[in-house]
Amino acid sequence: MKIELWAIGKTNEQYLEAGIAIFEKRLKNYLPFSFQILPDIKQKTADGTQLKKKEGEMVLAKLSSDDYLVLLDEKGHEFSSMELAQWLERRLSTSHRKMVFLIGGAFGFSPEIYSRAQEKLALSRLTFSHQMVRVFFLEQLYRGMTILKNEPYHNE
Repeated sequence: MKIELWAIGKTNEQYLEAGIAIFEKRLKNYLPFSFQILPDIKQKTADGTQLKKKEGEMVLAKLSSDDYLVLLDEKGHEFSSMELAQWLERRLSTSHRKMVFLIGGAFGFSPEIYSRAQEKLALSRLTFSHQMVRVFFLEQLYRGMTILKNEPYHNE
């Protein structure tokens, strides 16, 4: 199964881009992986609801009907790193060709995106910027893969 991480808007900080690059490179040793930046919606008068709607339309147009969509959402299911690895193992053995993890914009997701998603995952009950979540999630995905391969990255 191919894994993709989609994020709305460019990464503004070099230190975040460096972290993303490190884990993106490492992940490619374990599975077909890609990280895609979706463009910001540029509307001077748009409020949060309008932005979520436009971002949702953009994401839905890009998804295939058989893509397994997982939202990285503060209201999602929380896992320990070991539990996330087990969850990944179960998902990777399904018949889906592609699993898309989606990081929304600053205002979150539209109702249409929530309806389309198969699952929601939370990295923490804390709130992180949507740019920092990129690095945190990639590190956890990498950690999960090393756990599944019994490699010494994770200490428990």
